Amino acid sequence: MALSGDPVLEQAAATGLDTLGEHQAPNGQIPKFVEQGARQADFWYLGCIDSTLWWLLARDFLERRAPQARRKRSRRVELALQWLLAQEHQRFFLLQQNEASDWADIMPRSGFVLYTNALWYAVKLRYGLEHAEETRENFNGLFHPFSAGLAPYRRARLLNEYVLRRARNRDLYLSFVNFSFFGEEGDVFGNILALLCGLAGPPATRRTLAALQRARVSRLYPVRVVTHPIRRRSALWRPYMARHRQNEVWQYHNGGIWPMVGGFWIVALTAAGQLPQARLELESLARACALRKWSFNEWLHGTRATPRGMPGQSWNAAAFLIAERAISEKRNVLLPPP
Repeated sequence: MALSGDPVLEQAAATGLDTLGEHQAPNGQIPKFVEQGARQADFWYLGCIDSTLWWLLARDFLERRAPQARRKRSRRVELALQWLLAQEHQRFFLLQQNEASDWADIMPRSGFVLYTNALWYAVKLRYGLEHAEETRENFNGLFHPFSAGLAPYRRARLLNEYVLRRARNRDLYLSFVNFSFFGEEGDVFGNILALLCGLAGPPATRRTLAALQRARVSRLYPVRVVTHPIRRRSALWRPYMARHRQNEVWQYHNGGIWPMVGGFWIVALTAAGQLPQARLELESLARACALRKWSFNEWLHGTRATPRGMPGQSWNAAAFLIAERAISEKRNVLLPPP
């Protein structure tokens, strides 16, 4: 909305953030949404950890676009940061969470989660929080131990041991790391955010983009959100994933195509200097949004590309605008260096 050039949308972006802030929990957590009619805040089943992260990043984004509006940290911002710090491990400096509590709301990622901690690092940089460098180091050490040296912290070495003994896919960041199990389904959104949030150096960026391209995540439309869906016979399968048959293989967060994430993919390609590929992907993203007379469907089946979920998803339109702006400016417009 802030990048749209439409003054009504620009004002509504700020109003939306203010509405979420007005419904902040006493402990600092930001709700995942506010019900319009009843004006009630919703905090999901196991808590929505990423809503607070995105709220902080969005506030910072708006203020950076209008420096004259920048003001001292509000009480709400301080509370939100305090709530997140309460979820942080005191040696890893990474956030901890339960499963099914971020955007992939019926996936079994838990413990230290890639997607969440990419955002946490970005928040730390933008708000000047302590231990940002330790967060970055431990992020790469836990989520990609294959390219890291021997972990100095003994508990990190134990977690790495489980991964190094059993992991098969060593090109992407792991989707999560828990005490004795981990995710290697290939979380596309989490890997993209690792690049956009500045956690990957040039070699890791090249490795990650090449692995996603080899997996053909944008073969039909940009992009499928996992490279290897979790199957029912997997130890990671959970009964709730079959709710409404929603998270079966190549569906919803288990391998469906999400145009919203496609916009982030295009920004990542642009930031890496792959402009010709980014332009082709933007055209493909437009075709995905245009299905069923520009219905902007929530997601598409991962192998059939049939529209699924709810139509009229504004975040698909938003991601398209962000991607188009990134290409026109030839840079990461979403999360530029602080």
